[in-house]
Amino acid sequence: MNSLIAVGAGIAVLGALGAGIGIGIATGKAVEAVARQPEADGKIMKNLILGCALAEATAIYGFVIAIMIIMFFK
Repeated sequence: MNSLIAVGAGIAVLGALGAGIGIGIATGKAVEAVARQPEADGKIMKNLILGCALAEATAIYGFVIAIMIIMFFK
């Protein structure tokens, strides 16, 4: 039973993998956009930070769910 709990928690944390990939792609695209249009730097960075915050929130939700799985099923 403990191994199933660990597997469930590990699967729940996979959201962090998706968030990391998403933040990396978004950052790369933002750098390309600033390189093409430097005068739009402020708007691009504002949208980048908002997008990164939303992507990071999904990783935090996955982490919280993993902790809940471990605590409630022990």
